[in-house]
Amino acid sequence: MTAAAALLRTADALLVTAGAGMGVDSGLPDFRGDEGFWRAYPPYARLGMRFTELADPEHFADDPELAWGFYGHRLHLYRRTVPHPGFAVLRRWAERLPTTVFTSNVDGHFQRAGFAPGDVAEVHGSIHHLQCLRLCGYGVWPADDVEVPVDEDTMRAVGPLPRCPGCDGLARPAILMFGDFGWDDSHAASALQRHVDWLAEHRSGVAVVELGAGTALPTVRRRSELAAAATGALVRINVREPEVRHGRGIGIAAPAAAALTAIDSAIDTAI
Repeated sequence: MTAAAALLRTADALLVTAGAGMGVDSGLPDFRGDEGFWRAYPPYARLGMRFTELADPEHFADDPELAWGFYGHRLHLYRRTVPHPGFAVLRRWAERLPTTVFTSNVDGHFQRAGFAPGDVAEVHGSIHHLQCLRLCGYGVWPADDVEVPVDEDTMRAVGPLPRCPGCDGLARPAILMFGDFGWDDSHAASALQRHVDWLAEHRSGVAVVELGAGTALPTVRRRSELAAAATGALVRINVREPEVRHGRGIGIAAPAAAALTAIDSAIDTAI
């Protein structure tokens, strides 16, 4: 914690990278492995359906009530869940340092915590935006007014499903699913380009704080390591996989909220 605080005190800019573990302290379910997913969603355990099977765009065409049952429940869950105090710590750091966020999470919690949408690159998209299933050309639109009632015994959507304003076809979340060749990434791509431009502008003096990003889907960890390759200014916070390759950084085996709070206290103590 002390070493991480020292690194952040001398940084000129901050890159925050985050994977699924970032949301666990907020009370979001841990989907690590089938058992973790089934503990969060017992009806799917009874059906023997895995996360990777449900997070498949083919269900929107073949069984839209099943597909929207899963994503409608997640949309409601992410809306009602309050981001944990670690997000507020990051916001305070962002008030004194130029900051960008790179995340594989689709929950929108960085924006909920006060980060400007333009400062958050959501590499897998956002559940708070929708697109046409058949890509009619309408583009991506906010899901602000969308409500999808779900029967929690069957985990199937009930009632009318979201429709595309352009063609009245079925809508789906604008997020990257498994085996997904129909994702409209236009909304995510613009934010990602701003993120890339930010990195080009802040090549030196960047500290990277990585939170809850595992090796199973290594997109976030690779971004962290590339950004910190020249300096080793990487703080990796991960309960299960805190190791940093070649010792090029600081690994902390702790939950995100607790680690961020402790680092923040260490910064304040040294000032």
